[in-house]
Order: sequence, then structure tokens, then C-alpha cells
Amino acid sequence: MFVYYNQKGVGDVLLLPLKNSESVTYKRNQDIATIIDEETNEIIGYNIFNASNYFNELSTGKTKLTEDLLIELKKAFELNNLTDKLDIDLSPKFVVGYVSDIQPHENADKLRVCHVDVGTTDQLQIVCGAPNVDKGQKVVVARVGAIMPSGLEIKPTKLRGVDSHGMICSQKELGFT
Repeated sequence: MFVYYNQKGVGDVLLLPLKNSESVTYKRNQDIATIIDEETNEIIGYNIFNASNYFNELSTGKTKLTEDLLIELKKAFELNNLTDKLDIDLSPKFVVGYVSDIQPHENADKLRVCHVDVGTTDQLQIVCGAPNVDKGQKVVVARVGAIMPSGLEIKPTKLRGVDSHGMICSQKELGFT
């Protein structure tokens, strides 16, 4: 997850996008604007105005959200009497995985159910349509919560009745070709 800061282009505002949305509204609480999806009423981001008052080191452009920056964000929330909880998963969203098993999909000829070890205690079950993925390969995995270069957010889903918790990515899907 990333935050964005560009004092010359936007002003002294730190942008914290959490999710994508087509239709948004906002509510302002002192120096913090909460960005809300109009349809679902879900919080999709925050804009922190006068950001240099709250953060020790702000660099221009896209910055990876770290534990230290998250602590400063939570403190900014407290100082602005904002009670929203920032439960943000800082784990990497694009990881290298090892395909430990592949089974045919019970309801689709061109899909397969892959079990992928991504270094956590549980293996991810990912439904995949790529014919060139084989057992024993290392692959790039977009975990749940990843935002693809196309803007697609990876979510847990069911493909033809089978749970899928991520995406095995091709070079094209990652924007390399």
C-alpha cells in the first residue's frame, strides 16, 4: 500500500487511497477528509491536509506505507479527533509463489485449481486459466488486496463455484509486455 504527497502539485496534503470507487463523497474533520464511496458508504481513503504538521519525513511522489508512517497516521487521527480505525495490512501484495499442486476444475474445462505456497502458514487456492502453469513452478502471485496495473483490485471470489484467493500473474497482466 502506498501514500502520495506532492506539495507543489497538490499542496501540503498526504493522500491515502484504500480502495477504488467511481462515485465518491467526503466528510471533513479538522485537517482530515474521509473519502467515502457514495453507494456503499465504505471508507475508500483519506486526505490529510497540512501534512507537514503531522509527519516527520514527507518525500514527493509515491511512498510505501511503513509501520512508522502508520503510527504517525494514527497519531494524526487522534489529534484531529477522528475515531476511525486504521487496520491496514502492510504485507506485500505481489509475491513469488511455488505451485505445489494443480487439479482440474470440476466445472470448467479450461480452468485449473492451483495450490500455491506464498511463504505463509496456509497455501493459497487460486483458480487459474493459464495453460502454461505447472506443478513445481515459481510464479508471481497477486494476493488479495493487490491493485493490478489495469486498476483491477484482487478480491476473494468464486470462479464457477470454486474459491479463489489471489491471481497467478502473467508478464502482460503485470504491465511488462
